[in-house]
Amino acid sequence: MHPPDLPDDAQSGAVIPAHADHHARAANIRGAVLMIVSTLTFVANDTVMKFVVQELPLYESMALRGAFVLPLLAAYALYSGALSLRIPRRDRGTLALRTVADVVSSVLYLLALQQMPLANLSAIIQSLPLLVTLAAAVFFGERLGPWRIGAILVGFVGVLIILRPGTAAFDVWSALAVAAVLLIALRDMVTRRFDAAVSSTTISIYAAGSVMLFALAMAPTEDWRLPTMAETGLLMLSAALITVGYMTAIATMRVGEISFVAPFRYSSLIWAVMFGLLVFGEWPDLWTQIGSVLIVAAGLLTIWREGRVRPRTVKTPPVR
Repeated sequence: MHPPDLPDDAQSGAVIPAHADHHARAANIRGAVLMIVSTLTFVANDTVMKFVVQELPLYESMALRGAFVLPLLAAYALYSGALSLRIPRRDRGTLALRTVADVVSSVLYLLALQQMPLANLSAIIQSLPLLVTLAAAVFFGERLGPWRIGAILVGFVGVLIILRPGTAAFDVWSALAVAAVLLIALRDMVTRRFDAAVSSTTISIYAAGSVMLFALAMAPTEDWRLPTMAETGLLMLSAALITVGYMTAIATMRVGEISFVAPFRYSSLIWAVMFGLLVFGEWPDLWTQIGSVLIVAAGLLTIWREGRVRPRTVKTPPVR
């Protein structure tokens, strides 16, 4: 049997100091709040972009948002001391593959976002951690026990219930959403191959710049027009939201116990349902609700199991 999910000193019978326990609780609360803020800002960004691209051409919207995001990322990099565009020679092929996956997944995701209910797309995206777990086993040889395999199968059943292949509910936009998730999983797997000296901020700057350049290159395929003041303001808001989402997503990996903080990422489904209802009058149907419950249950099962078989720590190693 695996040892109980307790710190080493607790397993040995030692008394944990009250101030240490208080510090751990406070760190967990901060981590949970950061995770909720992160999911809120990402879903709010999706909501703003879904609203804007109903009228403003897609690639024009992407290009303008990129132009607003890059200065914000650069400012954050300066603040954190991680502003550098240098990529080691051995990582340049990795950067190229990741960039292609990031650009194509961004386009497919936004195309699907234009047409799909926000809650449906958000629920499909929640299967990403399970897909990454499976990909890690296939490409990196990470061990999958029966609990993880079971959770992955349950999560994928949830996705199938939402998509309902072979029925009228499964259309080209659903296929684009699935393709986007697969490419995001590839992007995340490729990211693991970077040297530790390459900061997350540097990778993000390259990603944002590449998406913007691709959108500019696609300008001849659309009839671009001067955006209204309202559209410009919304794109600036979207850029701010996605930047805050990025920063808080990194911060969640540096505060609190992962087993406590990680479940709060599923709050994004709550935000997606709320924004979808308030902004677009969308309410997920019964099949989407059932599928979402299965996906969340699978993710929570994986997190719970990880907390049982691995010792907990108050703070994870910093992520640059």
